[in-house]
Amino acid sequence: MDIHEYQAKEILSNYGVKIAVGGLAYSPEDAVQRAREIGGRIWAVKAQIHSGGRGKAGGIIICRSHDEVEAAAEALLGKRLITHQTGAVGKVCGRLYVEAGTEITKEMYFCLLVDRSAERIVMIGSAQGGMEIEELAVTQPDAIKKIYIDPAVGLQDYQAREMAFALQMDADNMSHAVKTIKGCYRALRDLDANMLEINPLVTTHSGKLLALDAKMTFDENALFRQLKISELRDKTQEDPRETAAADRGLSYVGLDGDIGCMINGAGLAMATMDMIKLAGGEPANFLDVGGGASAERTEKAFRLVLADKNVKAMLVNIFAGINRCDWIAEGVVHAVRKLDMKVPLIVRLSGTNVEEGQRIIAESGLPIITAETLAEAAEKAVQARNDVVASEA
Repeated sequence: MDIHEYQAKEILSNYGVKIAVGGLAYSPEDAVQRAREIGGRIWAVKAQIHSGGRGKAGGIIICRSHDEVEAAAEALLGKRLITHQTGAVGKVCGRLYVEAGTEITKEMYFCLLVDRSAERIVMIGSAQGGMEIEELAVTQPDAIKKIYIDPAVGLQDYQAREMAFALQMDADNMSHAVKTIKGCYRALRDLDANMLEINPLVTTHSGKLLALDAKMTFDENALFRQLKISELRDKTQEDPRETAAADRGLSYVGLDGDIGCMINGAGLAMATMDMIKLAGGEPANFLDVGGGASAERTEKAFRLVLADKNVKAMLVNIFAGINRCDWIAEGVVHAVRKLDMKVPLIVRLSGTNVEEGQRIIAESGLPIITAETLAEAAEKAVQARNDVVASEA
């Protein structure tokens, strides 16, 4: 789960990380009022969306008067920002963060990330921070420092000092840098975050060390014990299909293809998507209905898949172990009749009571295409999709 910049900054400030003075705005009038409260003669008006690269997309505007703040707010609110992380669809800005201008002397990059392959937390930093960190990783990989932290031991003082030296902090800011790094680690650990990124971390003319931008991502599986973090969720920034699935207890990830999938088990779902691509198609989603696919749960899954208007065909692939194929078949028949499906449906059942499940589908009188193997099901799904596309053309 992602949160907004202003939310991440509020969290970090509670862990001793210094931030610039700022305030949230939902309208141009709010933005001007925040600027007046902050004071000074320069402000940054920042679009709050769940994406990096906002600056390049025009989502951050520097203002030198209240009139400019108002104009910037009017331009950004409701605007769809497209960055390299949002894809072509982009994300709509519904709120702004107005922040005091900062006289920057140096920009750095700092990040804490759960590295599953190493089973460690990796701390990443570079004295050459800013928006071009991705390019820096390619052109000058030696400029990026990585330090691995054993989660059983935690961040050690010498590791924090080592990263501070890598960031080329001067003597005056060394202790503050160590405190900032340790505060970030505590936030990551205490709040079950997967990633914490400050880009840029800056020093100012007055000698302060500030987090000028901040991004945090949290483990959704741990939200049950992080209720305060769960309340920060902004569903307007998420794929509505995935949000609807999560609200119904289903695991759904939207993709760019046009063959809808309903499968039980994440491993089988991955294998099914691979087989669809091998057969020449593109899956429209990852949907794992889990082991207890009742008739009601099956209907919910069908509605989620078919809510995607790009879906040209739907593939149901169920291996019944804990569940039973006849229960699944009854759920599929119930869903198809209730929803009045307009796209071809391919069903492949395997496992407990498979013969009874196949009989229920065969005797339903519905135009359901059946398959014996996963490869056959994928091929039939792609063929059905191609037939629909050809008829539409």
